[in-house]
Amino acid sequence: MVRRDMAKPKIPARRRLNLAEQARVEAIFERLKAIEEDPRTELEYDTPYTLVVAVALSAQATDKSVNRATEKLFAVADTPQKMLALGEEGLKPYIASIGLYRTKVRNVIALSRILVEQHGGQVPLNREALMALPGVGRKTASVVLNELRVEPAIAVDTHVFRVARRLGLSQGKTPDQVEADLMAITPQPFLTRAHHWLILHGRYTCVARRPKCEACPISDLCPSRKLFMA
Repeated sequence: MVRRDMAKPKIPARRRLNLAEQARVEAIFERLKAIEEDPRTELEYDTPYTLVVAVALSAQATDKSVNRATEKLFAVADTPQKMLALGEEGLKPYIASIGLYRTKVRNVIALSRILVEQHGGQVPLNREALMALPGVGRKTASVVLNELRVEPAIAVDTHVFRVARRLGLSQGKTPDQVEADLMAITPQPFLTRAHHWLILHGRYTCVARRPKCEACPISDLCPSRKLFMA
């Protein structure tokens, strides 16, 4: 069960934008919202535990490849207790098709053991405890907390990093810098869904090599469009 009684997260102070820039940022998210009002992760999960495992497995792997693996895995091991019973050798065949699977096998079993021994088999839904789990870094914790509506967060993967910089929402040179910028300038009503809108936009429209500017619903709001539409 998702706890709602936790202290409110600390969100960076709003960066000062002029009125025109405020309007542009709001328009970007309004248009992305019009395409899909309430986007959620494309990873398949049923519980906080299966979400944590799926997100941890998705590092340097596609959501589709993870979903193919977890469809069979979660049918036999959808709790930390069942995962421990499966063990490393039992887990390997289920996720061998996923990149870095050997490291992920160790991490999934290790985090499952910690959940059983230290948290009564439940996923602790606060950032510090999540990030203490093997294989769960800041990005994974952000995805989990935001997806479960525990804490508004914008996890910066390669898609979000690229889109934020192309749109001029950040000039940060690291994921953490881009995250801080996005958290500071994203209007509050869009904060819990901004992560997914930016990922989907980067995954399907503002792709890395040849962005689909002609079909982009926010191209007129993008300062980088001239680079790709010349």
